[in-house]
Amino acid sequence: QVQLVESGGGSVQAGGSLTLSCTVSAYSDGRYCMAWFRQAPGKEREGVAFIDSDVSTSFADFVEGRFTISKDNAKNTLYLRMYSLKPEDTAMYYCAAGSYETCHQFGGTWSANYWGQGTQVTVSS
Repeated sequence: QVQLVESGGGSVQAGGSLTLSCTVSAYSDGRYCMAWFRQAPGKEREGVAFIDSDVSTSFADFVEGRFTISKDNAKNTLYLRMYSLKPEDTAMYYCAAGSYETCHQFGGTWSANYWGQGTQVTVSS
């Protein structure tokens, strides 16, 4: 059973930085796609960033170069490093693992098989 456990959320002021981590257990090697999503109160969940087993990455337009996504295979950990945070980045952030074939497809078309429980990020102005 694959388990994803996020950590690293918290409260920061606008302009600050946070690094989210997602530890992955029992996930097979080979081709994979992992992603970070977020959901703000009253809004739909939206994709933030993708990374695949070829180490290709992609980001939502709203990221505007402020975030990086990476995976440490030795530690089985996915990261989302966030810089220049804005109040509108406030949301619950989730990591997910799923289909390699539809990786990097924002807009709800990617098929995720596993989700973490989420970690809250709050950015104050």
